[in-house]
Amino acid sequence: MTKSLEQTTAVQSSDPSKRKAPTLSVHEDEKNTLQIAIDGDYSRISNKTNGKTVALGLIGQIASLGSQGTRVDQEGANFALGFVDAMSPKDAAEALLLTQMAATHQATMMMARRLNHIGNLPQQDSAERALNKLARSYAAQMDTLKRYRSKGQQTVRVERVTVQDGGQAIVGNVDRGGRGSDEI
Repeated sequence: MTKSLEQTTAVQSSDPSKRKAPTLSVHEDEKNTLQIAIDGDYSRISNKTNGKTVALGLIGQIASLGSQGTRVDQEGANFALGFVDAMSPKDAAEALLLTQMAATHQATMMMARRLNHIGNLPQQDSAERALNKLARSYAAQMDTLKRYRSKGQQTVRVERVTVQDGGQAIVGNVDRGGRGSDEI
């Protein structure tokens, strides 16, 4: 299946309340080409992916995310695009991770739906395993996004400190060398 992308120019507004969220119109033509038309402001994605080439490629992948044969899931594609847009990726890596998260979420919901309608035990076990793996993958992706956005910084907050008679406490930021450091 080949893809053809048509871009509608959207006026970007500095007022977020007037911003038109991006949407896709997706259909397959008689030549089995997936026709994709983009409408709305997708600058949150294109500005952070170092240009329109990566953004349009990503949007093409999102559009074909729910496609099976000649059946195209435009609503699923718009859900994924809306998710990536709403999460405001900071760079291309985040845009790609957020797209994977949207795909994982859609697959998780599909497996949950299947699990509710399965009649025999072997299929139920298989669907349950797949659902569990997908849910764990999504949680791992969420953790990865959180760590990536925080740039690996950890904050430790001490709620209560008790100092006995004769003891000392240090209040403030304390930097200490890690393992292998010469500092003590």
